[in-house]
Amino acid sequence: MNEIALSEEQRDCLQELINVAMGRASDKLARYLDTFVHLQVPHIDLIASESLPSSFAESYADDGVSLVSQGFYGEDGILGEALLIYRSNDAQGIAEILGYEPDDVSEVEQLTDISSILTTTFLNGLAEQIENQLAYSAPRVVSALETALESHLHQLSFNWDLALKVDISYQVTDYSFNCDMILLIPGEAIQNIQKVLDRILNEF
Repeated sequence: MNEIALSEEQRDCLQELINVAMGRASDKLARYLDTFVHLQVPHIDLIASESLPSSFAESYADDGVSLVSQGFYGEDGILGEALLIYRSNDAQGIAEILGYEPDDVSEVEQLTDISSILTTTFLNGLAEQIENQLAYSAPRVVSALETALESHLHQLSFNWDLALKVDISYQVTDYSFNCDMILLIPGEAIQNIQKVLDRILNEF
């Protein structure tokens, strides 16, 4: 793949856009749960495509993992795949956070519910700031008990060149959970995002 890198100014601009979008997602989650949600400032990293599957396989080697994958696409060639990855102990606690009784709904429904709040709210908040609109594919839930995480990352529905990894840490009242959000973005879409960032920077 061609080397793709963000300038320092582009990276700072993207970080600020992500901070605002994550703040909106956190606020929506707090309203949905009717409780206080504390969100640490997300940390972003750009990761080469060939290194991501093995990297996450190593990171989660000792943990059961559940993953929710959802494609998104918008105007001006903005598209990608959003992943939310939960460790099993965090995924099991989601039912408690959502107020579900045991056996009320499946783990798939639980993960889909909370991922819908976090992923679509975040992406819509990001799209609004760059004056874009996004559409979404149906979410897919993958359990590490059924499909290896590394295998799923290799089998996504499009060829991507770069991953934007966003580390998220939420604390919800007396219960905390962590998840990794990853945006898998094709090289051409990264270049389109760079153009948007440059446009925003030129307006200031």
